[in-house]
Amino acid sequence: MLKLRQCIIGWLNYFGIADITRLTKELDEWTRRRLRMCFWKQWKKIKTKHDNLKKLGVKESKAWEFANTRKSYWRIANSPILATTLTNSYFEKIGYTSIHKRYKKVH
Repeated sequence: MLKLRQCIIGWLNYFGIADITRLTKELDEWTRRRLRMCFWKQWKKIKTKHDNLKKLGVKESKAWEFANTRKSYWRIANSPILATTLTNSYFEKIGYTSIHKRYKKVH
């Protein structure tokens, strides 16, 4: 997360003089989806996926259902189950700097 934060800050320092409000929103959405995909990919085994979903507050039956999915990582990253468990506030808590919020602070 530290390297990502450094890249975001550097990118905004360079491009921050332009009016990129819409672009920052789109980049933020894409980055969060990519982070969800990376988390899902790191949880390689079905049991690990199930256990981590349980830790994030998903019901037992839904956790097994989603842990056993055969959908691609990118598709699952946009699913309601990961969008409601790996939320924006969760990412902020672990150190993700929102591109759009940071851009709004500058302007």
